[in-house]
Amino acid sequence: MNRPLIAPSLLAADFANLQRELELINRSEADYLHFDVMDGEFVPNISFGFPILEAVRRHCQKPLDVHLMIEQPDRYLDDFAKGGAEVIHVHYEACTHLHRTLSRIRELGCQAGVALNPHTPITGLEDVLEQIDVVLIMSVNPGFGGQSFIPRTLPKIKRLKQLLIANRSSARIEVDGGVGLNNASALLDAGADTLVAGSSVFGAHDPLEAIRQLKNSRQPMEV
Repeated sequence: MNRPLIAPSLLAADFANLQRELELINRSEADYLHFDVMDGEFVPNISFGFPILEAVRRHCQKPLDVHLMIEQPDRYLDDFAKGGAEVIHVHYEACTHLHRTLSRIRELGCQAGVALNPHTPITGLEDVLEQIDVVLIMSVNPGFGGQSFIPRTLPKIKRLKQLLIANRSSARIEVDGGVGLNNASALLDAGADTLVAGSSVFGAHDPLEAIRQLKNSRQPMEV
């Protein structure tokens, strides 16, 4: 059985020691670094911009998984691609012409991701599945770290997995929000294959061990 992909979320890191935190991630078994971008409009918070992205790119050896929680994301796709993003997620709720946006992300050489808020059904993805590399299921309301996991996420992931299989889509299912060892196995069993973990990694006594345990959520842990 394949091990899940793990993407620690920078939003939960110690910003006063950013280089140290990035070097820790470099030493870990993490597959991506999740980079949240908030504009204070689409969500009620403001986070990182291009200066932080440039600093992260200088020190981070992991691919960047960029999550745009912003209005009119099309204005910035080129800049994030040039800034080193390997995956760019845009929100279904923020895109008037989603097919065009996803096509542009792919033209820029990045994987195209679509993020869905907790209240957004998966049915709206059916006509753009061919353009999607990753579906990012939000298991909390976006905007702030450290929130509690929404249990209804599990059946939503199962429905999405069935939709992908029925349409022979190879898109990954990524989950973001309240993810930790307490629910990782259930998320993976439901059909997820990529876990975004913030507080459960950076807030752990041993972040490297926390990532290792998440990475091995489907396997017996070594004694």
